[in-house]
Amino acid sequence: MEYTDLGNSGLNVSKICLGTMTWGEQNNQSEAHQQLDFALDSGVNFIDTAEMYPVPPKAETYTKTEVILGNWSKLKSQRDKIILATKVYGPADWAPWVRGGPRLSKSQIAEALKGSLKRLGVDYIDLYQLHWPDRQTNFFGQRGFAHLENNYPETALEESLGALDELVTAGLIRTIGLSNESPWGFSKALSLSQYEKNTRIVSIQNPYNLLNRTYEVGMAEISLREKVGLLAYSPLAFGTLTGKYLEKTWPANSRLSLWTRFSRYTGTNGILATRKYVELAKKYGVSAAQMALSFVTSRPFVTSNIIGATNLTQLQENIASIDLKLSDDLLTEIESVHQLIPDPCP
Repeated sequence: MEYTDLGNSGLNVSKICLGTMTWGEQNNQSEAHQQLDFALDSGVNFIDTAEMYPVPPKAETYTKTEVILGNWSKLKSQRDKIILATKVYGPADWAPWVRGGPRLSKSQIAEALKGSLKRLGVDYIDLYQLHWPDRQTNFFGQRGFAHLENNYPETALEESLGALDELVTAGLIRTIGLSNESPWGFSKALSLSQYEKNTRIVSIQNPYNLLNRTYEVGMAEISLREKVGLLAYSPLAFGTLTGKYLEKTWPANSRLSLWTRFSRYTGTNGILATRKYVELAKKYGVSAAQMALSFVTSRPFVTSNIIGATNLTQLQENIASIDLKLSDDLLTEIESVHQLIPDPCP
């Protein structure tokens, strides 16, 4: 395994992070704990979860993933070896079961953290993240920003970051990060930490993969210059980049077979680009999944690559991607595909 600094936090994290959002939906507790044991034995010390998980979000499963993770005995017995990250719900009128409608206000952030600490059975969170912005902007597959009337109820970023700063001072969280943010929100948060003298963000968790490299356009420079790296999620584009959705019959119980809401990467251009990437992997004699993951991990603005799996075979292959180094020739051909079909999926 390889390790790197988590911003200026003083924490050293594995370049592979274990994602958890299937636990409690596609995976039961026993399977989740097997994944955790294998990941820890493989050198993965970074685990990412959220109060919202598992996905898709539902009232009956809300917070179940944190409970499953909290029931894993090694989270307590080896707490000093594990970097634990979780996230607080952003605004969601469709989720009234979360505090009557979640927001990123000071009171709701404090309440959310209290719940996460209890479910996880720990005294502190290493990295606490705002899951998505509490304002009208583009995220979750929205390509462009379309501002409507100025009547959207927003929680000022100053309030949210101020609340997090107080929780750091109280010793309940060690450091903070953003998720699903835009260049404006990223820059604004950094400015506020400087002028308000609040805790500085150390990471940002956004989607990034071979089918969606939009992070490179407006965000990568900020990450590199400010030393606030990307925690890349969906590195396999919901599994699309493995090639398993290129066939007419999709695998049973796969995410896209179960829920059509996750189809953003299987449009015409997404499938066309995926086919070309899978053909490249075959040409160079490497796994399509490992090629896609290795590409993400190797980017200089990426702090850690958040992988997920629904079985141990997938997990073993995904973690082993850390040992695959892509040749210059393969990287050149990947770039040729990207130039031909740039960012087919937001």
